Formats: sequence, C-alpha cells, structure tokens
Amino acid sequence: MTALWIAHVDVTDAEAYGRYAKLATQAIADHGGVFLARASRYVQLEGRDRARNVVARFPSLEAAEACYRSPAYQAALEHARGAAERDLVIVEESPQD
Repeated sequence: MTALWIAHVDVTDAEAYGRYAKLATQAIADHGGVFLARASRYVQLEGRDRARNVVARFPSLEAAEACYRSPAYQAALEHARGAAERDLVIVEESPQD
C-alpha cells in the first residue's frame, strides 16, 4: 500500500532550508517518492498553522521510512535543523474499493 509523507514547516532560515530541500528532493526521489503538494495554497482549519506544507507519495510506508532513515536524507536534514520548525508524519493510504 502506498503511503503519504506529510510535513508542516515554518522556515526560519531560507538559505539553509533551501540546501535541505535540494538534497531532500533527491533522497525522496531515490526512494520512489513523488511530490503531490509542495508549498501550495492551503486553508488552515484547525491546529497550528505552518506556512509550508509538503505531501509526497511513496510506494509503501516502509519505503518512506527507509528514505527518512537513509544517509542521504539524514545529510539533508542537517541543513533543516535550526533552519525550520517541522512536524513530519508518514501515513499509509487506505485501500481504494
């Protein structure tokens, strides 16, 4: 089953976060991830508002988690630390009937 990687982000250092995004994009692609939404328009209805929202689809929950734990993504993440406040969750998609 496919899985969604959902990130809610407030960027505090655009330059450093840009370095993260460039490296993370490649790591995500290398694990079969494709972006469905990336800093697109949104409406915050409940909870904490974050200015940047990202959704990527992976072939499986395991592939998404393997991406996060991969050396390439962890290297990218070094640029995001201290450059953004983030929430990240991986959610397995429900089967279509």
